[in-house]
Amino acid sequence: MRGESPVSTLFPALSTPSAKTALRFGEQSLTYAELADVAGALAGELAPGRRVAVWATPTMETSVAVVAALLAGAPVVPLNPKTGERELAHIIGDSEPALVLAEHRAELPAALETLPRAGIDTAPPPVTVPLPAEPDEEAPAVIVYTSGTTGPPKGAVLPRRALTATLDALQDAWQWTEEDVLVHGLPLFHVHGLILGVLGPLRRAGTVHHLGRFSTEGVREALDGDGTMLFGVPTMYHRIAEEVGGNGQLAKALAGARLLVSGSAALPVHDHERIAAASGARIVERYGMTETLMNTSVRADGERRPGTVGLPLGGVELRLVDEDGRTLDAWDGETVGEIQVRGRNLFTEYLNRPDATAEAFDGGWFRTGDMATRDPDGYVRIVGRKATDIIKSGGYKIGAGEIENALLEHPEVAEAAVTGESDDDLGERIVAWIVPVPGARRPGEQELADHVARQLSPHKRPRVVRFREALPRNDMGKLMKRALHE
Repeated sequence: MRGESPVSTLFPALSTPSAKTALRFGEQSLTYAELADVAGALAGELAPGRRVAVWATPTMETSVAVVAALLAGAPVVPLNPKTGERELAHIIGDSEPALVLAEHRAELPAALETLPRAGIDTAPPPVTVPLPAEPDEEAPAVIVYTSGTTGPPKGAVLPRRALTATLDALQDAWQWTEEDVLVHGLPLFHVHGLILGVLGPLRRAGTVHHLGRFSTEGVREALDGDGTMLFGVPTMYHRIAEEVGGNGQLAKALAGARLLVSGSAALPVHDHERIAAASGARIVERYGMTETLMNTSVRADGERRPGTVGLPLGGVELRLVDEDGRTLDAWDGETVGEIQVRGRNLFTEYLNRPDATAEAFDGGWFRTGDMATRDPDGYVRIVGRKATDIIKSGGYKIGAGEIENALLEHPEVAEAAVTGESDDDLGERIVAWIVPVPGARRPGEQELADHVARQLSPHKRPRVVRFREALPRNDMGKLMKRALHE
């Protein structure tokens, strides 16, 4: 009988399964009882400790495969179906999975031809299979490959305790309960969509409602139904902001949600305000990384202050350090330092890269490479990446993010990115990359420089303005600034 199975430490609701809906993808759904059966059956076919690759399409099959692997104690390597052949070959060669789990109908690329393949069934098996005993909390759970900027992607090994620590801290911060129905249309090969967006609700014994593909109409329908929470990235919320002012039904649906959460990149203040003005709903921003899962968040019962990512989550220690590694004690909203964090939410290592692992840590503190300020009440405000978003110009250290927000306040600017480039006089000059509002006039360079100088200060004005039809972004909507200069 199911009750004789070991208790699932990651997903307690699977140990006493019910008829409550666990996963919903379009018209397809699985109850907790059905998920326990299908995932338990697949888990029985997997070898504990042996890595498995998952062809991570935004489907029910992907969710079942990941849950099954976690139940079996088989570390999961989620694969982005859009990954190029060379990068995919590197990931497979580096992680050496025992097999690949994929939908029966999926066509896999040549880089996966040498791997044994197993299909994923979502129909309950004829015989109930007891859930396997799970490994201890330090065992690897998921290996997520980070984008390579100076080399091939690195596999961040996330132990089981990192998953539980983060998801339980978010339970407290977001008042997340089994009554919540989480709506999203995020990819399932990243931390945001997979760990927070699928494993999070399952750990809470709640419900996942995946849209398959994001659309504002899909969001409206889901939140008009039983949806209580929405996860999205800035590109999604930008599309909502563009439409919500003239769409009363969408505004009403957003207003009825308990929590709207944005992550994976900074949400422009302009979009915050447009959504709030139309719906009365204010978005919660949080901050995390592949290597750390979640570090900070605005609390559900806290002030939803645009441009900030809130306070450190329970169990997470956070400090800002200067260029010499000294801790900055100034919480003045102005002093910029690199974020370092430590806690049970951290990864254990980069797979097969002891050199990169050692370089990533300062003692027990993880060097995030993200630059931020802290307000007097402790709220963290990200100003950019150390490598690409901090511009040293004329003796000032300037964060690209605040200039981007200022540019987006201009009525003829649809998208904006800010970078620095070498300047003999200033050290670095500020460069603005602008996508004009379609159909509107193109603003002048001096006009934009003056606009920023009035809102911020003269030394933060762009010295060069370059216009583009679109800005390069990755699958999660993050701006790829290095590609701008290419």
